[in-house]
Amino acid sequence: MKKIIVFLLFVSTWSVSAQLKHPLRDENGRHVIGRGFVVVTNDSYFSKDDYTRMVRLGANYQVIRLELGKLSNFPGASLDPNYLLKLDTLVQLGENAGIKTVFKMTLYGITDFSWEKFWANENNLHEKYLDAWKVVWNRYNDENSVVGYDIVNEPRKLSMEISYTDLTNRYLIPLYQQLIDESQKINPKKYCLVQSIFMNKGEAINGNQYAEITASIKRKNILFAPHIYQNQKELVKPTLLRFEKESKMLKAPIFIGEWGFPTFATTDSTIKGRLGQLEYMDFYIRTAELFDSLGINTIKAWFSGNPNMQNFMAGGRSTWAIFNDKHAVGTVERKYITDIIARPYPQSIAGDINSFKYDFATRSLDIFVKSDNTKGASKIFIGANRHYPDGFSVVINDSFVLCHNPLKTKGLEVFKSNELSNPSDFIWDNNSQQLTILKWPVDKSDLHIRIIPGINN
Repeated sequence: MKKIIVFLLFVSTWSVSAQLKHPLRDENGRHVIGRGFVVVTNDSYFSKDDYTRMVRLGANYQVIRLELGKLSNFPGASLDPNYLLKLDTLVQLGENAGIKTVFKMTLYGITDFSWEKFWANENNLHEKYLDAWKVVWNRYNDENSVVGYDIVNEPRKLSMEISYTDLTNRYLIPLYQQLIDESQKINPKKYCLVQSIFMNKGEAINGNQYAEITASIKRKNILFAPHIYQNQKELVKPTLLRFEKESKMLKAPIFIGEWGFPTFATTDSTIKGRLGQLEYMDFYIRTAELFDSLGINTIKAWFSGNPNMQNFMAGGRSTWAIFNDKHAVGTVERKYITDIIARPYPQSIAGDINSFKYDFATRSLDIFVKSDNTKGASKIFIGANRHYPDGFSVVINDSFVLCHNPLKTKGLEVFKSNELSNPSDFIWDNNSQQLTILKWPVDKSDLHIRIIPGINN
């Protein structure tokens, strides 16, 4: 096995960039980078093992897609008690695995829905929609692992004779304000997630089908949750920079609710498809690097297999599923997607994350933080099973070196130590593929953290 000394440096004089904008914080004040998957609830029945797989892919959040048809009194819909029990199970499975939950309301189960009638509030549709949300808000009011609600998924204009700006300002923002106010009467500490108008087919800004929000919602404790399904590398950056501008105006951290261009059937099965996998890897890597450079929270669609593919794109049958088998809950990874999703990153940091980057070519993770031990323990997702099969090393300021040798049963071995360092504060969990730091060796200081493949003896 190749032996490489790896440096995880804590250097007080290191010049670091400014703190990442609009950081997401947990209940202890730790700086969190949220990653995870969209979980569908119609045909999928998940187990403890499925949630362990999520964690080992780097997930610390799940977004559960709610079905309005099972939560409301919209025409043809009704409240389904068994569906609520299913949601309870998904939340509990997530909590047991260390995964936070966000709920997203979708129109699944509604057979005759009109956006035009909805915006006009015909037959008190807003009240019916609010009542559906109240079922969820009241049920999970005291559930700490449920942290937020994506309250209108992909709102649309369709055939309405109105500009996207006018639709946003006259209808969408007032509806958001009403729903946020009602949610915060019940759940004042939970986030409300907001999106912009999903543009009609053939319309887009920089190749992304989301209109721009140009006016503030003027509410606190919100997250900006746009979607990005982009397959043109050169357009990813301008799209994300636009999101940053909207995030600043909204005073809301970015929490990408869905991302990742869909996979075509040919990508999995043909020579052309195999070449296509390299293209997928290329723009997925580029997208991931830009996400991380901005410290953006991201949710990948979908954590599922693909028993059925959709057929609405020019390239033929396609899916957002990350597994290739024909089961609703899949296990056969599309590794040209999952290895990029599951890249190492700082999950929760006691202090402030100034910047971080995973280099796919060298398999090195660099993190710059300002430590604050009063916030508790920190977690770094490493994904050693797929990214460091040759082991990894951690070095602190040239005098504290920790190594993980996958051929041994020990978690971390000490190669070198100093008086400031306590090796027992660094805990490797092979099941979750996470490194936990109970206490930083140097507090209230700028720290440079590196993890690189290889071990020392």
